[in-house]
Amino acid sequence: MHKPERFFHLHMISDATGETLLAAGRAASAQYKDARAIEHIYPLIRTEKQLTKVFDDIDEQPGIVLYTLVDQALAGRIDKRCAEMGLPCVSVLEPVLAVFQSYLGAPAGRRVGAQHVLDADYFRRIDALNFTMEHDDGQLPADLDEADIVLIGVSRTSKTPTSIYLANRGIKTANIPIVLGVPMPENLTSARKPLIVGLVATAERISHVRQNRVLGTTLGYDAQSYVDRAAIAEELAYARQICTRHNWPMIDVSRRSIEETAAAIVALRNKTR
Repeated sequence: MHKPERFFHLHMISDATGETLLAAGRAASAQYKDARAIEHIYPLIRTEKQLTKVFDDIDEQPGIVLYTLVDQALAGRIDKRCAEMGLPCVSVLEPVLAVFQSYLGAPAGRRVGAQHVLDADYFRRIDALNFTMEHDDGQLPADLDEADIVLIGVSRTSKTPTSIYLANRGIKTANIPIVLGVPMPENLTSARKPLIVGLVATAERISHVRQNRVLGTTLGYDAQSYVDRAAIAEELAYARQICTRHNWPMIDVSRRSIEETAAAIVALRNKTR
């Protein structure tokens, strides 16, 4: 018998943007299929006054508390208050910092938001994001050879979100749709720099995703054909033929998250370098 879904409150307190906590909290909560976290994120918490307001909220909706604060005095206050309230709390970074300190033989610098410094890596990611947004869905095919990666695939194979995820890692990514009977841009087939990867999925998966898409009323648009599994299977066969002809690797995204697809692409890229 299927258990009814439970809800719980997950409070995440950060002295920076909260991205680290959000990733850790979601990774942990995803392991519990019958429990869903109601997320409360408190970014840029750096004073006692701010922390007091946070605990006013936690007192109204008790739950698990995760935090990343480099100020040890504030961190100590969180531990104390949670103990008084009988709530579990975890410092997400502290165990990791302890390992680094033990191995490197030096304490952490305790710099708030140090991971968000405006360094060369930051500007590389911004440049990659700009490139990726400009080259979404087949735009600006003339300079595809400037890309690090080009993703190709039929509609609804997660090309755009995967491209943006890769761009956030500083990888310039373009994506081009594969349309039945339409040849790939000449600039793509002649490109030498980028790794070109075909994204495929099962016809069932693509049909399901397309059915849930909000569709417009474009002139000549055939909604029935768009979600028809036989028609999708034909599109996929055409996409596979293109990739096989050019010896471009393919990744099946049917059961992969965006993160898993991106990781597989990065692994391919590392092998071909």
